[in-house]
Amino acid sequence: MTTSTTEETIHSDPLSSLGDALETAAASLGDATTNARASAKVAARKVKQTAHSGAYNAAYGVSFGVVFSAVFLVELLPENNVFRRGFEDGAEAGFDSAVAKAEARRAKRRTYVETPEDEEPGLTA
Repeated sequence: MTTSTTEETIHSDPLSSLGDALETAAASLGDATTNARASAKVAARKVKQTAHSGAYNAAYGVSFGVVFSAVFLVELLPENNVFRRGFEDGAEAGFDSAVAKAEARRAKRRTYVETPEDEEPGLTA
């Protein structure tokens, strides 16, 4: 009796393996690109917040230093001194001017919609 044994050999196509590897690499690259974009957006937002915080703190420090120094020097002068009165009146006028300018800026930002009642008579086309 003859027995025939068949050897099963597994043949793999090298091009198929290469295609699978390239497909996997492309998928990982796409994921990496998405992750990199998200990370870049987070990093840009943090840098922007840090820059804004630094600019605010610098402006605050300069403003505080100028005002505190001026108030400190004014307090060293006697009450009825001409310089002290001049500093106080100048500071008050500067504050009033700054408030008026801020109000004018806010009024300019408001939009004004002209209604028919606002039109001058005789100017209709």
